[in-house]
Amino acid sequence: MKIRVEKQIGAGLMWIETGELAKQAHGSCLMGYDDTVVLCATTTAPSKPGADFFPLTCDYRERVSAAGKFPGGFMKREGRPGLKEILTSRLIDRPIRPLFPKGFYNDVQVFANVLASDQRIDPDVIAMNGCSACLQISPLPFQGPLASVRLGYIDNEFVVFPTVEQLENSELDLVLSGNLESVLMIEGFAREMPEPKMFEALMTAHQYVQEICKLQMELVEKVNPEKMTFEPLKTQPMYDLLMERYYDEFRAAKKTVGKLARAEACDAVKEKARAEVVQEPQEGDTEPNYFTAEYFEVAFGDFVERVVRDIILSRERLDGRGVKEVRPIECRVNVLPRVHGSAIFQRGETQALITVTLGTTKDEQRVEGLFEEYSKRFMLDYNFPPYSVGECKPYRGVGRREYGHGALAERSLKSVLPEPEQFPYTIRVISDILESNGSSSMATVCGATLGLMSAGVPIVNPVAGISIGLVKEEDGRWITITDIMGDEDHYGDMDFKVAGTQNGVTGIQLDLKIDGISRDIIMQTLKQAREARIGILRKMLEAAPRPAEEISQYAPRLLRVTIDPEKIGLLIGPGGKTIRGIQESTGASIEVDNDGNVVVSANDMAAAQAAMDEVAKLTANVEVGKTYQGVVSSVRDFGAFIEILPGRDGLCHVSELSDKYVENVQNFCKVGDQLEVKVIAIDDQNRVKLSRVAVLKERGLTDRDEIEEEQERERPRERNRERERDHDAPRPERRERRRNGDRGHNNY
Repeated sequence: MKIRVEKQIGAGLMWIETGELAKQAHGSCLMGYDDTVVLCATTTAPSKPGADFFPLTCDYRERVSAAGKFPGGFMKREGRPGLKEILTSRLIDRPIRPLFPKGFYNDVQVFANVLASDQRIDPDVIAMNGCSACLQISPLPFQGPLASVRLGYIDNEFVVFPTVEQLENSELDLVLSGNLESVLMIEGFAREMPEPKMFEALMTAHQYVQEICKLQMELVEKVNPEKMTFEPLKTQPMYDLLMERYYDEFRAAKKTVGKLARAEACDAVKEKARAEVVQEPQEGDTEPNYFTAEYFEVAFGDFVERVVRDIILSRERLDGRGVKEVRPIECRVNVLPRVHGSAIFQRGETQALITVTLGTTKDEQRVEGLFEEYSKRFMLDYNFPPYSVGECKPYRGVGRREYGHGALAERSLKSVLPEPEQFPYTIRVISDILESNGSSSMATVCGATLGLMSAGVPIVNPVAGISIGLVKEEDGRWITITDIMGDEDHYGDMDFKVAGTQNGVTGIQLDLKIDGISRDIIMQTLKQAREARIGILRKMLEAAPRPAEEISQYAPRLLRVTIDPEKIGLLIGPGGKTIRGIQESTGASIEVDNDGNVVVSANDMAAAQAAMDEVAKLTANVEVGKTYQGVVSSVRDFGAFIEILPGRDGLCHVSELSDKYVENVQNFCKVGDQLEVKVIAIDDQNRVKLSRVAVLKERGLTDRDEIEEEQERERPRERNRERERDHDAPRPERRERRRNGDRGHNNY
């Protein structure tokens, strides 16, 4: 039986249907917002023996057929997921994961497939809501409801579920997930939005989240699903024994200085405890044995978590820092030769090596999908090799986490990049994490800022980022800590990353391990993150006070100009002959788009400028009052047509050719002659009127003066020709000339 619920949210109608499609899934529904429709389904399987983590898999797919399109390229079937699909899969996973009970290790898969798109609303957030709805009507012990919204800030107003077109002019692109009481996940990017306004945006988004949660609860009430029972592994006896015997010893080990030394000290205590407390099951035992190796592994994890959280709550922290203290920072720029820009950013035991490459518009990345194809001129790639954390394992390429961290850093920096008119380069940043102990994505933001300034990219403002952690107890106690390390992230409750400039926030991301945080925690986090960010910016500016004045000598030289689109054909020429000729003669590369934007690139500025001069000549507009060196293109009885710019002729009437009477124009000038003329008028039909007389008057000359000046210029040339003839003549002939008084020059 089909069940449907719906509600007006913002400018559109949000609706959920279930009971008709994908009925063999353990939970399925259609989630829609107006004409955008996503099919969401979930399935589960029993946990595998020895599982010690929750194997949740979230997959989101966009088929371009949903927008009535064919896939681009040779293959006409979708292949592996693209970057947009990977990032959306992460957005679905992050708020769902904390809402399953601790110790639940069943395999769970959540799948979202876009079936229809109106190409106005991005279906990613619609899919997030659909995945929550299908989990709630499944037998799984999902502790919903959970809802997600996208919020924009346009013309000083918050807009829920903005269209793709509206987002282009929005000061904010915020995705927030939460339940009725609190916020669970945040992913947002802004144009230097002040913290108070960002806080207002978060609270506004949560109000819409509550409305969608109520819509999902209405669906659950109508479906009335039967939920499975779940009992976590009983580890309390083992846990109590570990707390009694090894608490103090392990707490001391956890405060060892240095990540690797700390791990060795903790491993030693763990192995000692394992040897002393683990009891193998005996044959014939009738009572359950809570001290086996299986119970030990689970209980020891809970034991470590308790010790770490107690250290943080005591305001000591693992490395002895204060709760708001940032680890020591080191910054360097121009650390690599030949590359266009480079930097190293080190914060504690987290180290990012940045390289920057500048390219032309040919290097832009083309992106296609449900919406119109577009190009990216800024790319940031994040790499996390195993050696960065001292591990030895295969490195099979980029994973979802690396794509996610790279996208977070990229979008946190995008708003401070210069406009193409100011800096027409395509920019690629690579962040290689060489060491990691907490918040390498924010180290990437800081290092990338230094790398961009090293490369001479005139960014609007430098950007820094920091991560804030949280320990929140059931009794209501909570504490936020600045610049979290790996253990504080793993055993804490929150990883709240905030990137921005001195003016405001450019990127924000929240991941939780608990079922939500309150407005007080959010407010404290934003305040604490700003204090840390300002301190980091000061340290960064010591290494690079401002962007380099010149780009690297190894970077291409780019010049940019916008021409009249009607002159694009003139620049390209028949079959591309004209533009190829300019490129071959100058060695530069010329690119022009349909809007008339021309980009000239070359390895040196002289070649680029030479090509740009040729472009300017071809596409320049005729100006009244300007003097041009023209070439006679045709001669008529009434005057001469003179080409003053490529493809642009003007008429010099017979009365304007000379200050003397011209009886026959063909005797005065011929096709191919060069004449200097002035534009005296352009009529309503865009016809150009030229005058040679105006040029003579401006210089105080007449045609007689011109003739005499030409004769003066011709005399030395004639003497040189006579000398050449005399030198080449036979000797008797030269003697005869001398007797006649001819010395090899004209006698007047």
